[in-house]
Amino acid sequence: MAGTRRRRLPEKQVQLIVKALADPRRYEILKNLGKCAEPMACGAVLACAEVSAATLSHHMKELEIAGLVEPVREGKFVSYTLQRDVLESFLDQVRGDLV
Repeated sequence: MAGTRRRRLPEKQVQLIVKALADPRRYEILKNLGKCAEPMACGAVLACAEVSAATLSHHMKELEIAGLVEPVREGKFVSYTLQRDVLESFLDQVRGDLV
């Protein structure tokens, strides 16, 4: 909705998001997650990222720490969802702080 006021993120989270988005692979992962309305299975993320499972695990942990993705665990399987509200708050905040 236009004109909706989003929550202000803590400065530390803004810095974590900037750091997370600075990595080209993490940026690509977020773009792929953004195309899905439903949680994306870890295997599907792995296929899109073209990295080893250990490397993907590292990237997903960094995105999770930044608050950009949320893992959805079902037994031993994990899917990820893009936290669109956090991303929108981040973009609004950067727009307000830097423009």
